[in-house]
Amino acid sequence: MKRFLLSTCLLCTVLTVLAESQTNRIDKSLTIYTDVMRQLDINYVDTLNYDDLIETSINQMLRKVDPYTMYIPKREDDELRRMTQGKYGGVGALIMYRDSNVYVNELYEGMPAQLSGLLPGDRFVTVDGMDCTGKNTKEVSDRLRGKPGTTISITMERDSQLITKEVTRRDIHLPAVGCATVLQDSIGYIFFNEFTTNSSHEFLTALDEMVQTNGIKRLIIDLRGNGGGLIDEAIQIVGFFVPKDTEVVATKGKIERSNHSYRTKTSPIFPNMPLVVLVNNQSASASEIVAGALQDLKRATIVGERTFGKGLVQNIRPIAYGGHLKVTTSKYYLPSGRCIQAIDYAERQRGHQLHRDTAGGILPDVVLTDSQKLDITYNLYRDHLFFDYANRYYRQHSTIAPVTNFQLTDSDIESFCQFLDEKHFSYETETGRHLGELIDMAKQEDIDSTLLAELEAFKPRLTVDYRAAIQRNRAEVEQLLGGEIIKRYYYHRGYYEYLLRYDKELKRALEVIAQSN
Repeated sequence: MKRFLLSTCLLCTVLTVLAESQTNRIDKSLTIYTDVMRQLDINYVDTLNYDDLIETSINQMLRKVDPYTMYIPKREDDELRRMTQGKYGGVGALIMYRDSNVYVNELYEGMPAQLSGLLPGDRFVTVDGMDCTGKNTKEVSDRLRGKPGTTISITMERDSQLITKEVTRRDIHLPAVGCATVLQDSIGYIFFNEFTTNSSHEFLTALDEMVQTNGIKRLIIDLRGNGGGLIDEAIQIVGFFVPKDTEVVATKGKIERSNHSYRTKTSPIFPNMPLVVLVNNQSASASEIVAGALQDLKRATIVGERTFGKGLVQNIRPIAYGGHLKVTTSKYYLPSGRCIQAIDYAERQRGHQLHRDTAGGILPDVVLTDSQKLDITYNLYRDHLFFDYANRYYRQHSTIAPVTNFQLTDSDIESFCQFLDEKHFSYETETGRHLGELIDMAKQEDIDSTLLAELEAFKPRLTVDYRAAIQRNRAEVEQLLGGEIIKRYYYHRGYYEYLLRYDKELKRALEVIAQSN
């Protein structure tokens, strides 16, 4: 007994010493940091922006921790609202950086940007008095966002003409359910964007409407590209399908308050509905909780790619002067005990190279390979040619057929090819690019001229007629080009509906769920 008590005392002493040592190291580092700032203030030749210096140092420090821990200053309250509630004060437009300028990429239906007459492809010239020359997307986005009800002046360039619009900001709520529709044989389909406040209610409303109106008996939940969000919303969705008081996920962290078991709180509404969950390598966090829990509980078949492996839990903590710290506090563990997290960021602190743990993420029951864009369509997509042609098409056609009937014709494809001619589009295959690199290497290494000539002679044989390539890959061209055109008229609701025609992964999911009881 004495030996046990002695061991316990020694252990407590060691832990106390370690804690004090850690505290001393922090105090020492803070003292050094404060002294550096004081010396700068006293001795530096010019006046410095200390707020900016300190914020930069905080952000650089947090980047060393993990990609998810971040400082949110008070001025970015809109960003905090967007992360937690799925809404923010703004104009409702997605923007993109291209050719050293910022453009409108996509508009949300019924939101201020769309209602004021902005169009995809418009180039930002000024926003609320700020010259957008040389600005990036974050700088322009920060200017577009602000308090709902305030009005800003936006000057755009469209077809070499300047257009000025007065746009009144409002709360921009991004719907969690991107698409809810009925497929063949009474199979429902829900594309779920993100887990934000009340998103589970949106999910349930969409599902219940399909059950009541269309009598669906099976459901495909599409979480591809869903980066996650609020854990409570994920628990709610799982709870629609599994018994009350079932553990969905547990969190384990350094301090006791970070350890928690999340269980369903209500009786299931659809306890026996066959489920398939679609995932890909961009399904993360709360998406992985839903997919992984339903898999562990034998409640759904998971179809797609291994998921991202984001199993780190963040809590938002208030800090001085109205700011917040989104800080990683624990890790997610599924009912089977497996951890979702694929990358151990602590390894970086130990001086080790980061790598992905092959056990991380959710491995689907039915694994599908990533559907890479074909070479011709990749080139067209990369060079924004689908996007640019859709803008021209919209200006030339005031209306189009409903989504269910819309189809690109031979004439449309020919018009697109003529557009590519105007843009002097050139198409080089991957094989051709590698051959060119090989020829360059051969020249540097003084390879025999006869062999070099043979390589050069072979190159024209790899030249591709892009018109013929488009015809050979017409289905994929129609998917990408038609999808861009649809967004101009029917926005996201029509876009998702249109893409379902071409979705190979969805077709496989339909085959799987058709076999379920």
